[in-house]
Amino acid sequence: MHPLILVALLQAHPTVCYEVFVRSFYDSDGDGIGDLRGLTHKLDYIAGLGADCVWLMPVAESPSYHGYDVTDYYKVEPDYGTNEDFTTFVTAAHQHHIRVLVDLVLNHTSSEHPWFREALQDSTSPHRGWYRWAPTQNGACANNWHKSPIRDECYFGLFWSGMPDLNYENPAVLDEMKRVARFWLDSMHVDGFRLDAVRHLVEVGNEVSNTPGTHQVLRDYGQYVRGIAPQSYTIGEVWDNPDVILTYYPDQLDAYFAFPISEALIEAVRTGKAGSLLPLVEQFQRAVPAYRFAPFQRNHDQTRTLTALRNDTAGARLAATILLTLPGVPFVYYGEEIGMTGDKPDERLRTPMQWTASSRGFTSGKPWETLQADTLAVNVAAQERRPNSLLNLYRKLGHLRATNRALREGRLEPIESGSDSVLAYWRMHDSSKVVILVNLGRTAAKQPASITQPVRVTWRDLLASGNGRRTSLPTLAPRRAYVYEVNP
Repeated sequence: MHPLILVALLQAHPTVCYEVFVRSFYDSDGDGIGDLRGLTHKLDYIAGLGADCVWLMPVAESPSYHGYDVTDYYKVEPDYGTNEDFTTFVTAAHQHHIRVLVDLVLNHTSSEHPWFREALQDSTSPHRGWYRWAPTQNGACANNWHKSPIRDECYFGLFWSGMPDLNYENPAVLDEMKRVARFWLDSMHVDGFRLDAVRHLVEVGNEVSNTPGTHQVLRDYGQYVRGIAPQSYTIGEVWDNPDVILTYYPDQLDAYFAFPISEALIEAVRTGKAGSLLPLVEQFQRAVPAYRFAPFQRNHDQTRTLTALRNDTAGARLAATILLTLPGVPFVYYGEEIGMTGDKPDERLRTPMQWTASSRGFTSGKPWETLQADTLAVNVAAQERRPNSLLNLYRKLGHLRATNRALREGRLEPIESGSDSVLAYWRMHDSSKVVILVNLGRTAAKQPASITQPVRVTWRDLLASGNGRRTSLPTLAPRRAYVYEVNP
């Protein structure tokens, strides 16, 4: 990587990024669908979480509610507003010192995209080679291939028939997707991209993931984006084990989501055992700089944290504290900060944000999807009134991360706790040191012996109100997390 590009990335990487489903965030016009004007209205709330980045799930025109099947890469989904509404939002976000990443779907288009419709109708179309075709076998199509409604042939769509895969063996496809990136960077003023399903870009025979061709496409694409926008940030979805994810470094996209850390984090909190969490963090930390991997709890495809933890609110507090004190660029899915619940099907993972005790906090009309039943008790308005709420913990942790260099940039050093139920680690940057102690268990525990030796230091409780200074560490209460800064 060119040294100037590396410097730009170090200056531009986010501290905390907040994932937003625009359709479910805030409705400004009463049609029951969240929109860009509503999102703009809520930027103070996002900034108040300590987030300096938002990732927007797809905002390009699409026939589906979720937007992952695009029909026009150059036009904002009309349900959300106009291209002008989007640029107005970006300007306002930048005024709040918030970077904007948009979901870019490279792997496939909608079956209703003009490119595919033209290719389907006309076998001599210029866009015919932008997709993959094969003859039927006795009138049938193989797995992941779908029957054409026009002629006796099949087309490839890994996810479903409504999402035909693009063919990156055709150079014209990559050229067009570079133009798409340039449009969003230059004309829409975004700061980067979350790239969907990137491990599937190039298939070879029955191999549909992590092929050499996929790595080459991402290498080319990442280099192009950095070349035209050195301070941009690209992060890819490679839902796989750590050894596979690490093959996507060093010279492809800037960062990737650390799915194994997410899974280990939730498992540790759910079981009360530290398990493989810190070894996984160390594996990523050894391999790449911290700004190049992104831990998270849950995203729009996964059972929400509180549901996964069986409504254990103390566990949700532990998960938040761990996530926001780990190295990397943490991503927070909207609603996790108030303990929203949700399980499959996908629509129920993406329900409207619970601003108040009723849907009126989200829309003056009928919401596109029914809110979760617990909105009466679980909502922003209620938690803002409680100093010790989950929401206020997220706010405190987000601002700590933004202002404390050890938490933002420091290296993680594990501490031998002597107990499977105690997770302990340092975050250290130069002379700044913070210790994180998490008792995952349901009985009190002692502090790790290695940090309780007689030394002339004071410990400042970063989660306490006031100055929170003490000369010794407390016994670790059950299901409780502690964050202390060491003061010589």
